[in-house]
Amino acid sequence: MKLDSTPDEVVPGLLVGGHTSSSTRLPTPPLRGRVTMQQVAAEAGVSISTVSKVINGRYGVSAETVDHVTRVIDRLGYEASLVARSLRNRRTNVIGVLVMDFEPFSTEVLKGVADAIHGTGYELIAYSAGGHVEAREGWERRSLTRLMATLVDGAVLVTPTVTDVQADGPVVAVDPQAGPSALPAVAAHNLQGARLGVEHLIELGHTRIGMITGRSDLMSAQQREQGYREAMAAAGLRVDQALMRSGGFEPDLSRVAARELLSGTDRPTAVFAANDLSALAMLEVAQELGIDVPGQLSVVGFDNIPESVLAEPSLTTVQQPIRRMGQEATEMLLALIAGEDVHDLDRTLDTSLVLRSSTAPPGQAP
Repeated sequence: MKLDSTPDEVVPGLLVGGHTSSSTRLPTPPLRGRVTMQQVAAEAGVSISTVSKVINGRYGVSAETVDHVTRVIDRLGYEASLVARSLRNRRTNVIGVLVMDFEPFSTEVLKGVADAIHGTGYELIAYSAGGHVEAREGWERRSLTRLMATLVDGAVLVTPTVTDVQADGPVVAVDPQAGPSALPAVAAHNLQGARLGVEHLIELGHTRIGMITGRSDLMSAQQREQGYREAMAAAGLRVDQALMRSGGFEPDLSRVAARELLSGTDRPTAVFAANDLSALAMLEVAQELGIDVPGQLSVVGFDNIPESVLAEPSLTTVQQPIRRMGQEATEMLLALIAGEDVHDLDRTLDTSLVLRSSTAPPGQAP
């Protein structure tokens, strides 16, 4: 259908039929509060229905009017309500990223999500459950209930503790923590990564290798401990329970665990930590106790968060491709929203060892 050749409204200052209309509008002072469609219509000199047609891409408005109203919308900063848009179109062109808390892992996932939506026309809402201990179980259901009804077309769940969630749209999990996921999911190979980290310490000559474990109820923590035990067994080394402490993936708990491990007379010569936050806590405690790293103690982490390279000494760690996990999960989500047939709904990405300055042969500086 061809658009009208002349505007359906007299637009001040707009070139019409080779002439400029007689009225010229002075620059508009900044508007306070949320800009409304009525304000856009008044500023553009058109009806509210014309503004609505322009926003929704409907026919019946000339190209010149579309350009003019669009410029006014941009100048005033008008944004249609997400709720109104979803009720009208059943689409918001917004995806949600739901996290327990904003910490280094989830922040890297968010970067990957941003990579994936760049140039797609989609926008992003990041929603945190607040990190409260009492909200650990079931936070996914509460968050999805709040967001999925009208605000987002789909969601990425970061390290969900439950995956039997019901939602009014597609949901993809990143690093599901509760075992095999009922949701489409992207995760890293935790078992492989843990073995890489511990094998590195064994190859350096360490035999008294301790571990700061993660949360016992989470699959990723269980797999990393299993990798530690398998690497020790493969080398013919006995796991000494006295050299194992739980850090719960939390810095404060890990500092307590590190102090217990390092304060004894028969302390380990190396420690594998279930995540980088625990490993960084180990470095801090070692420094407080005057223990040289890596001269007297080698430390390996897991994640390769940005803080690991900034540590003193820089942290040897197992890299899981966190940013790529966020990107692949989002690409999968966008395909599901579009109704595409996605065959690979359960992806496990390889891990790798990143060698830095926190590891050396026992009793030696690097």
